Amino acid sequence: MNQSEPSILTLSVDIGGSGIKVIVLDDLGNPVSDRSRLKTPKPATPEAVIKTIVTLAKAETFDRVAVGFPGVIHNGVTYTAVNLDSSWIGFDLANALSEKLEKPVRVANDADIQGWGAISGKGLELVITLGTGFGAALFIDGKLVPNLEMGHHPFRKGETYEQQLGREALERKGKKKWNSRLAKAIANLEHLFNYDNLYIGGGEAKNINFELPSNAKVVPNVAGLLGGIKLFVNS
Repeated sequence: MNQSEPSILTLSVDIGGSGIKVIVLDDLGNPVSDRSRLKTPKPATPEAVIKTIVTLAKAETFDRVAVGFPGVIHNGVTYTAVNLDSSWIGFDLANALSEKLEKPVRVANDADIQGWGAISGKGLELVITLGTGFGAALFIDGKLVPNLEMGHHPFRKGETYEQQLGREALERKGKKKWNSRLAKAIANLEHLFNYDNLYIGGGEAKNINFELPSNAKVVPNVAGLLGGIKLFVNS
């Protein structure tokens, strides 16, 4: 970018089951605003969530919008939304939000965006997010394997990773059992993917109380916003 040219600002949005967060990024993906957050509305319908994003956006200056959404995304359309509302299925989020904000909007799975904000870009890297649900993203030399949706794959005792490790399971079973399950999940995923590095994010990662393997680490929750720049800049 020429020094005389103004920076193109990206409003990065992270839609979660409990909170919706935004931050403004410059061309290089560096934050130029504080992170803002509002609670996810109940019920979390498309109209209610978009209204919340618009409220957060009013306080910011930006040229384009990158959105992380907890579900399968194809061309800006949401195909699953297990932890939000069934009315999201088949909803064109990119176009609907673009009409409201009058800016270009791109949408990707929230775990994918968290991964872009965390990975080194070398080798096989797995990202998991521990929050309302269980998200996952896989990268090969920085290139995304899209729509992994590992959280809804079978894990143990007839339940999925999300059923065993989501926030509801943590609250119901307690930290000790949740941590025991997470340790088993990490061992299982390492054998499944033989990854070089594992990155663990999400709001419930703070509850991890066991020593992680040497190739695994917890990453800041803000990575779920910082990775939004990759929707406009090739990874």
